[in-house]
Amino acid sequence: MIIAYGIANLLQSVAAARTTVHHTFDPGLLLRLAGHRTYLVGLACQVGGFVLAFLARRDLPLFLVQASVAAGLGVTAILGVVVLKWRLPLAEVVLLALLFAGISALVLAARPAPSRQLGPAGLVALLVVLVAIAVAGFFAVRLHGAPGSVALGSLAGLAFSAAAVAARPLASTPSAEVFVRNPLLYLLIAHSIVGQLLLGLAMQRGSTTAAVAAMDAAGALPAAIVGLLLLNDKIWPGREWLAGVGFLVTLGAVIGLTRYAEPQHHHAAGSDRGRAMAGAGQPL
Repeated sequence: MIIAYGIANLLQSVAAARTTVHHTFDPGLLLRLAGHRTYLVGLACQVGGFVLAFLARRDLPLFLVQASVAAGLGVTAILGVVVLKWRLPLAEVVLLALLFAGISALVLAARPAPSRQLGPAGLVALLVVLVAIAVAGFFAVRLHGAPGSVALGSLAGLAFSAAAVAARPLASTPSAEVFVRNPLLYLLIAHSIVGQLLLGLAMQRGSTTAAVAAMDAAGALPAAIVGLLLLNDKIWPGREWLAGVGFLVTLGAVIGLTRYAEPQHHHAAGSDRGRAMAGAGQPL
């Protein structure tokens, strides 16, 4: 799952950098991005990661699954070194080690348990959040540069976080018929589409790693809180401190990694985009 999301981040960012920048909340951007084979391969990796994450949410708490999804940025940084010849400073090596340590702490702290189901109030809340994110995205798309990347990436993170909240109880449905009839499925799809559109818009504004970091930072905490409060997410007794430290270390390492990956991504996706595309396509 972590590897799939890391590959998806890298390939989708290259494709987004090669697409005309959009200044409106236009779903047609997804169709234009679909015209890039690199983006489609990245999207396939993201779908694969999403399926694995969906299956993991059946029994694992959201704070572990969402932190693991965020850790995909570490894989993106490693792939940037291997495929696009990014430099690997000592500080980034330390951050990657912290990322591994944080995820390991979360694995040790997480206690598997089936999800509690959301009631009608939860469904309404997810619908309201969807509308609010779409409205905020309509205005945030007018921002340019790094502020636009951060704002749109944060909204994408909230959308994916809401999708994760919907996925946790949905993964525990007893049959395919109940699964298809469950309103959570369609809320999950809607949040995922809006999140994907917002992420594509964020990546176009020149700072892919800032967009992904903002997405992870904004999306990990709300899902973790909702999971612990409402969805029966569990921590092994006496390991609450380990879960808290692991979550903060993981998120901090993900955000820290953006400092080193961002300028190198600009070089790969800017004046030398063609070579980056060739380098990203051949090894994969």
